[in-house]
Amino acid sequence: MQSVSKTPSIRIIEKVIDETPTVRTFVISDANLADVLPGQFAMVWIPGVNELPMSVMVIPEKGKAAFTVRKRGVSSTALYDLKAGDQIGVRGPYGNAFDIKDGKIALVGGGTGLVPLLRLAKFAKPTNDVTILMGSKSKDEVFFEDAANQILQNNKHQVIACTEDGSYGEKGFVTDVLAKLAQTTKFDAIYTCGPEIMMHKVVQLANSKGIFVQASLERMMKCGIGICGSCCMDEVMVCHDGTVFDGEFLANSKEFGHTHRAKSGILENY
Repeated sequence: MQSVSKTPSIRIIEKVIDETPTVRTFVISDANLADVLPGQFAMVWIPGVNELPMSVMVIPEKGKAAFTVRKRGVSSTALYDLKAGDQIGVRGPYGNAFDIKDGKIALVGGGTGLVPLLRLAKFAKPTNDVTILMGSKSKDEVFFEDAANQILQNNKHQVIACTEDGSYGEKGFVTDVLAKLAQTTKFDAIYTCGPEIMMHKVVQLANSKGIFVQASLERMMKCGIGICGSCCMDEVMVCHDGTVFDGEFLANSKEFGHTHRAKSGILENY
């Protein structure tokens, strides 16, 4: 059974991997986080700045954990700018996990939303036939393609990169490519993580075809343990009751794919 840290443990960044011009992966030693279940997350503290909820990236070395961040806001940019030898705080793991079904499964991710999906791929059953769809804007923003093939080397699988501008792989939104595949392929389950509008379309498609579907939601999280209420969605706390929710629950949500909460807590439309 995993122990759960509720106060940050200080870890030294051992290695920094440049994935794209705006995305980096940071590697630390942490035996507890190295073995998190697919879908679980950690709270990562950037000293003097803020704390961020982050999925834990798969890393080959035993006892290692990693976090992949895109330079965007103040906090993510502060993390992105750290170097090997700098310190961060980590606590967790928190949240539930994906329910991995038998048969043919599709993993649909956009950007850093691929992180929990690659961990799911690591936990795939030997009999799973896995299709990974990776969405990005352009060729320069495609990452984790080699990692996905390596993780799934013992499974029947295919990795499909999708770029909005058509500069690499399949042209178009990842949801369009999934819809096209679903016309000829019978998936037993679909799993998704990434921008909520993308996930909403994935869940709608799966539900319309009667396919089991789960999404790992990214919402405003400040505490990670269901106390502060920042990640409230409908009647649940995403950090405490999720972050993984199934298609039946999401189909009845009044907020999923429609509204989200700002830092102040007010509802804003997508």
